[in-house]
Amino acid sequence: MAGLLCVSAWVVSGDVPANPWSATELLAPKALADELTSGAAKPVVIAVAFPEMYRQRHIAGALFAGPGRDTAGIDALKAAVKDLPKDTAIVIYCGCCPMVRCPNIRPAYRALKDLGYTNVRVLDLATNFHNDWSDKGYPSVPPM
Repeated sequence: MAGLLCVSAWVVSGDVPANPWSATELLAPKALADELTSGAAKPVVIAVAFPEMYRQRHIAGALFAGPGRDTAGIDALKAAVKDLPKDTAIVIYCGCCPMVRCPNIRPAYRALKDLGYTNVRVLDLATNFHNDWSDKGYPSVPPM
């Protein structure tokens, strides 16, 4: 349902938000899946999505911070990273709707950068989490 709310807001508003990240900070789903299944050090993966989405299915090992669009979600994100060194590899994702319209990912990215984190990447879920991650068979945790 959260995805429907996001898409309906997108259709009504027509505004396309600017991306605060660079092209090198955008991470393809396959690249993250490969990182998570390799023997190398894994990034800290944080879901900045709606709770219903996280409960339905999420990336294996991902922390939950809540929607980046609201104060409680940003506060949870800050709490999740407070003890991490500023150069920690962090990947954030949402996947509620087409990323171009996602209300959660941009505020979460900005909050991490404002806190001084220097190695933040955004998972490129162009369509949504289901199509771009789950349907591809990438590492995920089934419904809780």
